[in-house]
Amino acid sequence: MNCGSAQRVVDPTNSELHCADCGLVFDPGLVVDDVSPREPGQGTDGGRGVGPFVPLGAPRHHLGSTLGGRRDGRGRTLDSAHRNYYGHLKWLMDREVSRRSETTLERSAAREVLARMAANLSLPPVVATESERLFQEGSVRGAFRGRSLSSSCGAALYAACRQFGLPRTLGEVSKGLSLKRSDVGRAFKALARTLGTPPPSVNLQAYLQRYAEELALSPQVRTTVESMLREVHEHPEVSGLSPHGVVAALIFLASEQHGEPRPRTRVARVGSVTEVTLRSTSRLLTRLLAESPAKGAP
Repeated sequence: MNCGSAQRVVDPTNSELHCADCGLVFDPGLVVDDVSPREPGQGTDGGRGVGPFVPLGAPRHHLGSTLGGRRDGRGRTLDSAHRNYYGHLKWLMDREVSRRSETTLERSAAREVLARMAANLSLPPVVATESERLFQEGSVRGAFRGRSLSSSCGAALYAACRQFGLPRTLGEVSKGLSLKRSDVGRAFKALARTLGTPPPSVNLQAYLQRYAEELALSPQVRTTVESMLREVHEHPEVSGLSPHGVVAALIFLASEQHGEPRPRTRVARVGSVTEVTLRSTSRLLTRLLAESPAKGAP
């Protein structure tokens, strides 16, 4: 060395290796493998740290060295023997990476079905990602054995909606897949039994908020429906009914009570129930509200 010093310092900021005494740069193209993530708020990429964020269920494309077939790492032309040798190494590397990174969902058509259904139902990406995880877990555990791909995807998507509290019904999911509601329901029950902990049911207030916006209900009608829900929510006869059917029936009753009637056909279509179901549920709720202590109090 020029100064006679044997101390070398690695500068990770400039990726240089220089002398500690005189500052002579020995290797200006040093590759630093110890990179610390940036703190949130630093930089222009939102402070994620190093590398892009890959959500759960998304395809994992490997990042690493790419072996070409014409030149080596220094740019020198390879002869035919070395080209065949490196071509074989590249084939082995691609096969090993695909075995390690790809899962059962990577090569399945379920991802396209789930993505199309999530787009049709206007679901956020986190729900679509969760449906892929549930489908993969159910497939590994054998929950969908003997069932069609469409019904299995519908069950996973419906379970993901329930986990995030989104008001989506079995009827809407099955209609998007051109299946019977019973097929998706049986697949969902099989998935719930396999997972051990069934997804929580959607809060009735979520259905009320959605249906009120679609039917353009006034605040008075919405307040009346909320009070009716509190009265009949814990009743044993209501526990066996579908939640969206109960909300649709209460909206139909409250709108007529306030002089803002909505057509029975429209309420049934918004609530994803038949007119017969809406009529029978309305009769049951009318009887329960009449027998309620709040109604019978002077």
